[in-house]
Amino acid sequence: MRPIKLVLLILVLGCSQNIPVQTDILNSHINSIKKIRSGLDILLSEKMELINGKSIGLVTNNSGLDHKGIPNYKQLMKRKNVDLKIIFSPEHGLFGEAADGEEVSYNQVEAFPEIISLYGGNRKPTFEQLSELDLIIYDIQDIGARFYTYISTLGLVMEAAAEANIKVIVLDRPNPINGIKIEGPILEIKNQSFVGYYPIPIRYGLTIGELAKMIIGENWINKAPELEVIPLKNWDRSLWLDETNINWVKPSPNIPSLDIATIYPGMCLLEATNMNEGRGTNKPFKRFGAPWVNKNVLNDSLNALNLPGVSFIPISYIPSDISGVAINPKYKNKVCNGVEIIINNRNNYNSVHTGFKVLMTLKKLYPNDFKINSKRMKKLWGKDNFGKLKNLDLELDHFSALSKKYHLYE
Repeated sequence: MRPIKLVLLILVLGCSQNIPVQTDILNSHINSIKKIRSGLDILLSEKMELINGKSIGLVTNNSGLDHKGIPNYKQLMKRKNVDLKIIFSPEHGLFGEAADGEEVSYNQVEAFPEIISLYGGNRKPTFEQLSELDLIIYDIQDIGARFYTYISTLGLVMEAAAEANIKVIVLDRPNPINGIKIEGPILEIKNQSFVGYYPIPIRYGLTIGELAKMIIGENWINKAPELEVIPLKNWDRSLWLDETNINWVKPSPNIPSLDIATIYPGMCLLEATNMNEGRGTNKPFKRFGAPWVNKNVLNDSLNALNLPGVSFIPISYIPSDISGVAINPKYKNKVCNGVEIIINNRNNYNSVHTGFKVLMTLKKLYPNDFKINSKRMKKLWGKDNFGKLKNLDLELDHFSALSKKYHLYE
């Protein structure tokens, strides 16, 4: 529960039951919320000279909100000296309306900028689409996992901007699962795909602005544009999103909460298997199962591992189609037996290690039923040798040292 909601609950219960409320406790909860200003808010209040008189392309989706919850494109359209010509939307669409892998298209609406999807037949802006622009603004909430395709879109947009000789401005937003912990193997470029575009760990511990700087600094795209990152104010690397004043906005249909965003870096690996990963339910990635699983045996086996910060409970559920969220999930309309993940201590929880142990346990318990798609796993894991963790710590130490060159925050 977010601290501010806890405060309101205490107030309501205290008033309704005539229970004295300790204001010092309430104040401590309120004061614990770090007041952060996003790159968008900084642009609109302090940096308008960067975009006044410019023709602009905006890369965004439903997560691109200011501190009042107003979409960035509405704010830009109100500015008389700004010409917002094109809005580019990533996977899941401008309004977060499309399910995983679902292509979208938009009809032109009068008095509204042209909307172009960068997910489908064309994932990179064309030279013609950029020909009348002075700059591109990128403003999307990332979740800090390598699989998340918004960061692949970022690289392709920067590359296209460089080819068209126009500037890119990245409006920074927090890494919602904090900027300290990094986890998982470094992707080998031979396994590069849209779900893994850079040689970074699965959980890479950077904000989107820091990652943009690293992409250019390490020459991970063919051509680099002029880049300006508008940093956050008052954010530090230790903060989870619910420790700030920035509200959670579902960045994609199957990441409905911060809890699930924390689980996602490890449990997304199930997408390369024949297990249902919770898609088709209201708790994607938080639960997983299959018709051939004995939920009690699996639950006991996973809890016996004593993995840090996490426990499991046995469940049964039925995946189904959910419009705009899940289309034809694995084992649709069939009873899946499995477990649900309970995070007990998120600071101790190692998402990728947990996901790895889950897969190894399934492989051991169900050698004839559990299947891994090796081609898909190479793209998600980033290496050919899934199941082997050799030199992983050395890789992460190297990445940590390298990425610090691009840190904007302590």
